[in-house]
Amino acid sequence: MATVKGPKCRLCRQEGVKLYLKGARCDSEKCALARKPQPPGQHGRRRKRGLSEYGRQLREKQKAKKVYGILERQFKKYVNEALKSRGVTGEILMQKLESRLDNLVYRGGFAVSRSQARQYIRSNYFTVNGRAVKTPSQQLKPGDIIKPVNFEKLHLREGFVLPDWLKANVKERHIKVDRMPNYDDFQEKIVDMQSIIEFYSR
Repeated sequence: MATVKGPKCRLCRQEGVKLYLKGARCDSEKCALARKPQPPGQHGRRRKRGLSEYGRQLREKQKAKKVYGILERQFKKYVNEALKSRGVTGEILMQKLESRLDNLVYRGGFAVSRSQARQYIRSNYFTVNGRAVKTPSQQLKPGDIIKPVNFEKLHLREGFVLPDWLKANVKERHIKVDRMPNYDDFQEKIVDMQSIIEFYSR
């Protein structure tokens, strides 16, 4: 399975905003964007030109791919499915990204980042509805239950807020997809989904 590789802090510096790819480090003094706000590379400091509308839409697409750790082929598939579906296309795209298993493990606080969540899933650390899964991109639906196989092996995410569309069972140590998220639930405010749809609709 293809993955996004390379220094994660460099990705934040490319976009000029925190993408929260390294968990608690992004909120600490060690955050690379706080120490070096300029774009990476030898000529990063000189980039001052404004972006065209096309360039802005392209950056939004790249930003979303980096946040969710998805490569172009799979991301474009999500966009095409959203374009063919009924409803608000940008919201449908957001739901497809948010309902991925790796994102739900991250949202549920079982991992400090989505990349760690993917590693856990591939290592058979979670079950969905009682069945072992090893596919981080698996799409979940309302009623699905995610439960860790061995809770003690996880590095839990501190200070997170469980989204309203997920329900936690503290006694059983699992989370349940209560409903699909809407725009009001969307926590990644740094990403403009409508601009992404406009980019692929050209």
